[in-house]
Amino acid sequence: MSAPAALIFDVFGTCVDWRASVARDVANAIPSVDAFAFADAWRGEYDPAMERIRSGGRGYVPLDDLHRENLDIVLDRFGASCADPDALNHAWERLDPWPDTVAGLTALKAGHIIAPCSNGSIALMTRLAKWGGLPWDCILGAEIARDYKPKAEVYLTSCAALRLTPGEVMMVAAHNGDLHAARAAGLLTAFVPRPTEHGTSQTTDLAADGDWNLVARDFNHLAELLS
Repeated sequence: MSAPAALIFDVFGTCVDWRASVARDVANAIPSVDAFAFADAWRGEYDPAMERIRSGGRGYVPLDDLHRENLDIVLDRFGASCADPDALNHAWERLDPWPDTVAGLTALKAGHIIAPCSNGSIALMTRLAKWGGLPWDCILGAEIARDYKPKAEVYLTSCAALRLTPGEVMMVAAHNGDLHAARAAGLLTAFVPRPTEHGTSQTTDLAADGDWNLVARDFNHLAELLS
């Protein structure tokens, strides 16, 4: 494998602990509900909402707006009310990084371009970077492609924005499905497990299920492998 010129990252789950962070804000805003169950249910509406866009059933809508629509669905399901749902929706901009994320990204940035390739909007990714100190060089992903992963266009548009070929770019993710799609689009791939993304009883993505170019314990280990 030739050394990649750029690394692009899945963010929700790979770089940040969305579950505990969203549950924290839910507990403050809606103390009557099980905050982790609510966070899981809110996240559970994420893929179905994007699939309607990926399949052509709806034009592109930024993830911020999908999250807000999904919040209403979950509030109704839980029979709960929220004094300021618009404010709670900003919970997705306040997701804490995993302990190795910032140091690992900083080490990787010394030798590579680094950027998110997330389904989050540019606004969401920018505010999330400010919140968690994520040292991106730029923001790539769904909004510049006007579509959602795992559509190939999202990965390829991110590569094109950097004026790099897919073979010069490595996709880093804690989700094997993301990497299968990126590799099919011609990108290099690196798997970094996040075994508690969905809590201590997580059963998915505990290990690599493909012949990825690199498999690392965490971002610091990935930086060592690429040094």
